[in-house]
Amino acid sequence: MAKYFFKKDDQYLLNRCTKFLSRYNTDARHSYGAPGEQSPRDRIAEAWRFPIIDTYGGGADAVTDPGQFDDYNEVTFIYPGADSKSPASVSVIGTFATLCEPIPLEQVGFEGEPTRFWSVTFVVRKGQRHLYRFIVDGAFPINDPVNPQLELQDNAQSWSRFFTDSFSSPVEMESWELAILYRLAAEILPFQTSDATNFLSRFYDYLDRATKASVYNNVYRMDESVGEVNYIDNVLAREERHHLVDYKICLRILDLILRQRNPYMEPDKMSREIYFDLYNEMATDKVAGWDYGQYSSPKFFLYLLRRHVVTGAFCHPKYGGNAGAAGWAYLSERYDIKPAVPGQASQTLFDWRLSMEPPLGVNADYLG
Repeated sequence: MAKYFFKKDDQYLLNRCTKFLSRYNTDARHSYGAPGEQSPRDRIAEAWRFPIIDTYGGGADAVTDPGQFDDYNEVTFIYPGADSKSPASVSVIGTFATLCEPIPLEQVGFEGEPTRFWSVTFVVRKGQRHLYRFIVDGAFPINDPVNPQLELQDNAQSWSRFFTDSFSSPVEMESWELAILYRLAAEILPFQTSDATNFLSRFYDYLDRATKASVYNNVYRMDESVGEVNYIDNVLAREERHHLVDYKICLRILDLILRQRNPYMEPDKMSREIYFDLYNEMATDKVAGWDYGQYSSPKFFLYLLRRHVVTGAFCHPKYGGNAGAAGWAYLSERYDIKPAVPGQASQTLFDWRLSMEPPLGVNADYLG
């Protein structure tokens, strides 16, 4: 049976490991857990980078057709041992394969000598979320000591988690938090005008009727705009995880404030005027009913939210926002150049497809 895993070359692995995992500092660089909790990963710089999610360009026996490479990511698992001789063996189990068959990791070498890093690369389809654990020296499976993403299961056990590019589901926020976040984001973006709303409706309706299912397999209508809320949730799980606590605290405060101002409606159903007033107060750093003991600056959170919302609306779709490149398509139509001669095809100042990889773009040189 063809294998979905392989070993990357040592230089690739060391280039992505040593900067973050070779330090023996004892001071905590950050804390990803609950207040007061400490973990060895707190001493690791940018621990969210692991496992390594990268563009797949071949290497696994099971996926050799270049036409299918765009459908996959390569996920490289890294386990840092105590030294080059310990542990003696490492393997990984996870939902991306069969939980009953451990996949062995191999030691990474440097100039012919073994290092303390163990690695294996598995090919995983884009848009998926998986759980995994390491088996070290044949002992009971343990969570990844580096990756800060943990997912609590129904049996009260936590497993390490990762998700591949273009993942379009939330992993960190609860449903009530997402509902408020949708409303907060909707008033920030430029998609609330009648022209913009009409464009997005036409764009999504076109995708729904299209027969190119394989091209737009990661597109669906996540909200009234372009999936920026999903981007925020996904980025808080990795790159911006240090701001997850900001969202957890502030959304809880905002939920209480909104319920005080209109106790007869759910916050996500309230009028735009209530949200506009809330924005204006947050911009002045003086919000009636705000718990400054929990979070000292609503103005800072507003800046943080604006940055994330706008980035999510116009980012590369692989980050979970800008669904189906709808944000870019909006800019392309917004900056349309009218043809000089009637009957000629119109052009645009923002022809994003020329610089993007398939399936959304037409650039064969860029791999994403």
